[in-house]
Amino acid sequence: MPKGYLILTEAIHDQEGMETYGEASRPSMIEFGGVPLIVDTNVEVLEGEWHGNRTVIVEFESVEKTHEWYRSESYAAARPLRQAAADCHVVIASGWVPRTGRT
Repeated sequence: MPKGYLILTEAIHDQEGMETYGEASRPSMIEFGGVPLIVDTNVEVLEGEWHGNRTVIVEFESVEKTHEWYRSESYAAARPLRQAAADCHVVIASGWVPRTGRT
């Protein structure tokens, strides 16, 4: 089963609010096994346009677990804090699993 990844691009306009969101969301992320892989305010854009001034990628054991976390009651209280502090694009992506047994 492929891993699940939550990818956020954030245009932060309230840094203090985002710090409050981080503290509020951390327990739910731990509860659902989320592991932050990237929190970067300096991505290098090679082509096209990139939204925001911070990119975050969080890994979960599966896409299903990522959805469970995002829809959970424990995260529900934190989400509005992020939405008030930043304009965000949020997607869930499935990890790549190479095919085996090629001939």
